Amino acid sequence: MNSGVFRQFILFVGIGAIGTSAQYVILILLVEVLVANAILASTLGFVAGALINYYLNYKYTFSSNKLHVEAASKFFTVALIGAGANSVIMYAGIELWRLNYILAQIIATGAVLVQNFVLNKYWTFAPGKVRDEGGE
Repeated sequence: MNSGVFRQFILFVGIGAIGTSAQYVILILLVEVLVANAILASTLGFVAGALINYYLNYKYTFSSNKLHVEAASKFFTVALIGAGANSVIMYAGIELWRLNYILAQIIATGAVLVQNFVLNKYWTFAPGKVRDEGGE
């Protein structure tokens, strides 16, 4: 891995930590305070984290100048794939393996990290159409 890709990966991980923190806060609040279903709560948290991650990765990790309509649609496609994997792993962890929901979430988080970086670097934010001078 060259130094530029390594730097992007480290930024991606750091920004991911911010989005993941939001996800975990929402997960824990919904489960512990509102007594919500852990799988649903995890999914809602994942969506909130994805919104945070899109903005920060667009601006800082990949310094993208792509049109938001293209970049966001690709980013959220990747996020949807990640959300699906997250939900499957959460289900397996909680229902099949009888893990604590936090441990299941940690496993799910680790499982989708590299996949999301690769898809976002080489598909979502790969060079393409750029936004016009007027903005997005």
